[in-house]
Amino acid sequence: MTHSRDGVPAVEVNGLRKTYPGGVEAVKGIDFVVAPGEVFGLLGPNGAGKSTTIGMLTTTVIPSGGSARLAGFDVAEQPLLARGVSSVVFQDAVVDSSLTGRENLELHARLWGIAAADGRARIDDVSDALGVSELLERPVGSFSGGQRRRLEIARALVSRPRVLFLDEPTVGLDPRIRHELLDVVANLRGREQTTIVLTTHYLDEAERLCDRVAIIRLGEIVAMDSPRALLAGLGNEILELRVSGEAEHAIAELRERGVGGEDAFAIGARLTIPLHGCAPSEALSVLEEARIRVSEIATRTPTLDDVYLNRTGERLAAVA
Repeated sequence: MTHSRDGVPAVEVNGLRKTYPGGVEAVKGIDFVVAPGEVFGLLGPNGAGKSTTIGMLTTTVIPSGGSARLAGFDVAEQPLLARGVSSVVFQDAVVDSSLTGRENLELHARLWGIAAADGRARIDDVSDALGVSELLERPVGSFSGGQRRRLEIARALVSRPRVLFLDEPTVGLDPRIRHELLDVVANLRGREQTTIVLTTHYLDEAERLCDRVAIIRLGEIVAMDSPRALLAGLGNEILELRVSGEAEHAIAELRERGVGGEDAFAIGARLTIPLHGCAPSEALSVLEEARIRVSEIATRTPTLDDVYLNRTGERLAAVA
């Protein structure tokens, strides 16, 4: 992670809110700060408020309250200056399919007032970084979905933004292309001194790319830290099982015997018990002594889905 000389955060959000007509609260007073050079993720299901947040940060959605600054520039009061230090790749394509890849990049460079010689050098550089150099003379209409997404990211980087926003960068791509694009994004931080803010509902993207993630649900941030720290809070191993009868009673028995902590939880008849060094057999012994019948027993390592489930009572993967 790099640090700015002036100490100004790349992104600073305080009490940011958005209420749409009809009283729909899409974002409910969120706060976070992103350091220069950091890769920061907004992780949550569709409808959580991620894209609305990106819209406010990129000046395309007017906030209802609170404030947000990009490199010190207020997005509501200084929108042109905020846009001048940032760039965004939205979910929907913005490149012109009738133009070649190079023509799209050259047009973007001209719109940003970049001198022709500097623009050519920058286009060559970002095209190489995104792996689209050999595609530049082809019409974009002939590109695959993954190739088009790479070109869109290259386009966003032409202006050398201090903050790059990626809104669901791999949505709609097949697993192999997703994997390849994640490699490209991961390698960007080594080449570009750019802060990256991305939204995703894919757990693997957040774990692989982000220094920190804010887990967002119904417009509120329910957890925020590095993926490693969030996972460490649940220990190294989770016991997952199904019980007959009162699941909350089973949780209470485990907690009373010191096997299940406050982070043990039940959804329906399924118990999720972070073990924190206890053996699975200890939990099963407690339940046997309490005459609680158990089935579908499994142990595994925690995932960010467990963090989300622990904080919200629902699986991110199920609601995304």
